[in-house]
Amino acid sequence: MGRIVVQVMISNVLEPSFQIRCDALVDTGTGGLVLPEAWKERLGPFPASRRVEMETAAQRVVTGEACGPVRIQIEGFEPVFNEVIFIPMEPTDGRYEPLLGYIILEQSRLAVDPVGHRLVRLKYMDLK
Repeated sequence: MGRIVVQVMISNVLEPSFQIRCDALVDTGTGGLVLPEAWKERLGPFPASRRVEMETAAQRVVTGEACGPVRIQIEGFEPVFNEVIFIPMEPTDGRYEPLLGYIILEQSRLAVDPVGHRLVRLKYMDLK
């Protein structure tokens, strides 16, 4: 299918001056929006957080921290409100690779166009 990378703006709902703009890999095998834990302070203090365990594609279990609320805007589409998950990540060539998962895509009414290697807007949310 190829790689689909989109620009995302994430901001703290209660402290909007705390924000991050980054490129994120669209990963339909991931649930939410996953960021490196090294970026957590850049989004400021959160009123809610919880520890979560996640299993990687390599079947390794990592502990992360789900924090929110945040505003998530995928470039060119309407913003949504959810949480982000911070996990330990190692940069590759000095860069982190955030993951944009299916829950955020569904909430944003977006689908993956595997032929055009892009995200497309859905007319309706799926209730089925």
